[in-house]
Amino acid sequence: MKKKSTAKGKTRIMIVDDHPMMREGLRQLISSEPDLSVCSEVENAHQCLESIASSPPDLALVDITLPGKNGLELIKDIQAMHPELPILVISMHDETLYAERVLRAGGRGYIMKQEGGKKLMEAIRQVISGQIYVSEKISAKILEIFSGRRSGATTTPVEHLTDREFEVFQLIGQGRSTRQIAEQLHLSVKTVEVHRVNIKGKLKLATASELIRYAVRWIESPTTGSV
Repeated sequence: MKKKSTAKGKTRIMIVDDHPMMREGLRQLISSEPDLSVCSEVENAHQCLESIASSPPDLALVDITLPGKNGLELIKDIQAMHPELPILVISMHDETLYAERVLRAGGRGYIMKQEGGKKLMEAIRQVISGQIYVSEKISAKILEIFSGRRSGATTTPVEHLTDREFEVFQLIGQGRSTRQIAEQLHLSVKTVEVHRVNIKGKLKLATASELIRYAVRWIESPTTGSV
């Protein structure tokens, strides 16, 4: 975990990402802004919670894919312990699958990594100001949900998974066995088996092999959100 001192009066931002090059790029980008500074850089959920407790930032910039505990679960933990801390998710994963989950978990915004520096600065400032930041496409989708006009044809089967099922599904796609998933998520093997059965049902898959193939294909095409 790398701590940074910050200039007085600047908005203090924590970067949570397990890729050193990404953290460095984000740090340089944020530090070039006159009103923003990076107060800490961490690579996992445990370090993130420790750092918030010792030196709270003004904003947490969080990746979805983290070792150990994923970004969605981390957001829920931060919200439980530090509900006043705004969280902006920056991720490579398709926003159509993750943005709604992030907002439901308590995040204040979602931006994809390929959007670039100008959009990221816009998102950071919008979230800091107390607003929610998502793309126009996701904003329209969320309005459709609240207005009751969302068409079932616009959804994918993976969207119907709960956050926990979604987490298990991702780990299946990463090649983890049922026991490995249970150990990583601190669940019983039986619980993971139940999740697998529920996932198969929601994705209309008949066998464990079909589930593995489906999950692997989905993981290999994270920016499409489809298989």
